[in-house]
Amino acid sequence: MRTIRSFVLRQGRITEAQRRAREQLLPRYGIPFTQEILDLAGAFGRPAPKILEIGFGMGETTATMAQAHPENDYLGVEVHAPGVGNLLKEIDARGLANVRIIQHDALEVVERMIPENSLAGIHIFFPDPWPKKRHQKRRLIQPEFVALLASRLASGSHMHLATDWPDYAEQMLATLVAEPQLENTATGFAPRPPCRPLTKFEARGLKLGHNVWDLVFRKPPE
Repeated sequence: MRTIRSFVLRQGRITEAQRRAREQLLPRYGIPFTQEILDLAGAFGRPAPKILEIGFGMGETTATMAQAHPENDYLGVEVHAPGVGNLLKEIDARGLANVRIIQHDALEVVERMIPENSLAGIHIFFPDPWPKKRHQKRRLIQPEFVALLASRLASGSHMHLATDWPDYAEQMLATLVAEPQLENTATGFAPRPPCRPLTKFEARGLKLGHNVWDLVFRKPPE
C-alpha cells in the first residue's frame, strides 16, 4: 500500500468540552490501534452488522445514523482530535451504545485490524478533496485502497461514498467502476439514500447551488 498520507494533522482548536470528552470517554468508547485483527463482535459486545465510517469529521452524521439504526454497530475512524472529542460528546448525550472510535490512520486500521469479509457497510462522506492538482495523489479514494476496502466487505454489503467536488466525484466513480469486487447499484451516481443524513454544512451548500454526488456500490453475493 502507498505511504502517501491522505491527511495532514492540523493544529485545530479543541474546545474544553471536547478535550474533557476525550479524556473521560475515549477509554470507554475508543479502541486503541494495534497490529492485530480486531474481534468486532467483542469490541461491541454483540453480534450485529458492522458499518465502518472513515473520516467522520465532527461526528454529526455518525451519531445520527447510529441513533436511527440501533440494530447496527458503527466503527468510526478519524485522526483529528476535535472531531473525536465531539463525537464522544454526542455518544454520551444521546446514550449510544453502538458506536466505537479508532483515532488513527484509516489505511492502517483497515489493513491491520479489519477482518476480511466482515463488514456490512463502509461509509466515506466528504473526504478531503485535495483540490490542487499537485496534491491529488493524496486523495483517499485510489484503486489500491478501494480494493482493500472491498476485501473487508461481506458478500452483499455496500460501500457508500459522497463528495461535493465534481472532479473528485468523477474520479471516485471511475475508480469504483474499475474495481472487480464491486458493482454499481445505480447508473452512474446514485440519489442520496435517506439513510445518509443531510448535514447543516451540506444543506447550506445546496442552498447556494452546490451539488453533492453519492455513489452506492455493493459486493455481489457469492
